[in-house]
Amino acid sequence: MSFSDLFDSEFKQRNRGHFSSIVRVALTDEKFSPEEKAFLDKLAVRLEISPAEYEEILENPLKYPINPPYLYEQRIERLYDLARIVHVDHHLGDKQELLLRKIGVGIGFNVDNIQYIVDKALKLVDKEVDLDTFIFEMQSMNK
Repeated sequence: MSFSDLFDSEFKQRNRGHFSSIVRVALTDEKFSPEEKAFLDKLAVRLEISPAEYEEILENPLKYPINPPYLYEQRIERLYDLARIVHVDHHLGDKQELLLRKIGVGIGFNVDNIQYIVDKALKLVDKEVDLDTFIFEMQSMNK
């Protein structure tokens, strides 16, 4: 296996884990709304999830582990995707918020601050900010 194949494999595995965690959040109410399904379809393309992997993940999202990103900005980007899938549902159930906090800790946010981080993320997504604004606001929320 060449070095580039190894990098490609790790990248794909990380994307599958990220997509899987988003599917878990979407499935907390045990069904996909049309908006959630549309978001998942677009996200799968963006994350280079093949149609076969897509179906496999939808059937068993627990198969892939959450792979926490190394960089803080990447964690924020993942949180943005996760918060958007919760927001798409138009009603935030307790299960979804709880799972969002758990996955937030799983991707590397501090357990002591996760409630504050998730609250801020959901407020920003509710305002329909773009990714760049979301990143800026999340990075400067303690300043």
